[in-house]
Amino acid sequence: MESVIRAVAIYVALTILFRITGRRSMSHITTFDFVLLLVVGEATQQALLGEDFSMTNGILVITTLLGLDVTLRWVKARHHQTDRMMEGLPTILVVNGQPLHDRMREARISESEILQSAREIHGVMRLEDIHLAVLEVSGTISIMPHRNA
Repeated sequence: MESVIRAVAIYVALTILFRITGRRSMSHITTFDFVLLLVVGEATQQALLGEDFSMTNGILVITTLLGLDVTLRWVKARHHQTDRMMEGLPTILVVNGQPLHDRMREARISESEILQSAREIHGVMRLEDIHLAVLEVSGTISIMPHRNA
């Protein structure tokens, strides 16, 4: 039973911490982000298993984590308020070429990251050519260029 309680506590703690630290798409993580995830994974493993490294305990912890994830997805699909609270809403970062610096600072997104997304998808080189840039809940940045860009 201790393993189940540990798994629930770690799941809740990680969910809250990752929500606080902001959205990042796996395709946009830096080397530092990747190393941090590896370290978090190792620390989490030690916190989850404690002193019991048995196969049974490992399976119990994994089953608990997967069960929590499935349950939470089910709840979010049926209760949009919970989904909004857990995942957040898309954030508009640029409107008509004008960066919204307060929102960018809050989302910890730089102009260079917005321009990188604009170049990758639309070949847009300048903020002035962006009609709308939106940080999606998935962590990706959607770019809508001006029609003449």
